[in-house]
Amino acid sequence: MDHSQMDHGDHMHGGHGDMSNQCSMNMLFTWDTENLCIVFRQWRISSTPSLLFSLVAVVFLATGYEGLRALSKKYELATARRIQSIPTLVGAGQNQNQAEQRAHLIKGLLYALQIFYAFMLMLIFMTYNGWVMIAVSLGAFIGYVVFGQTTSSTKDNACH
Repeated sequence: MDHSQMDHGDHMHGGHGDMSNQCSMNMLFTWDTENLCIVFRQWRISSTPSLLFSLVAVVFLATGYEGLRALSKKYELATARRIQSIPTLVGAGQNQNQAEQRAHLIKGLLYALQIFYAFMLMLIFMTYNGWVMIAVSLGAFIGYVVFGQTTSSTKDNACH
């Protein structure tokens, strides 16, 4: 049968919208940056400058995560010292208990922020794009060098 005269429609443009604005979603490692979206449809790589800007942004994001980890540890140590310095006079036990509860809530908030941040970085890494993966790793390196003086180089929890 000869199908050359049949109208198959323009599947790339007609009726389905312009495919050049679609995000490329790879589930395999790639170096390709054409139509690469990073986490959000609005964060789309459309040119070399947007790629470079995005890679720098990812480096800063990963560096910031290490800064948040260091800040959390510093807060935890300072709070423990402050709570231990509260006098143990009659009735002061309640002040110490209230301070511990307040500190625990703030540490919980910092922990939740770290978890959210870590999973967002994981989603960025899971673009499976080599350039983005290098940017996340570079940011982690820079963050550790800048903020990790008192942080172990091994993670306590492999998940995050």
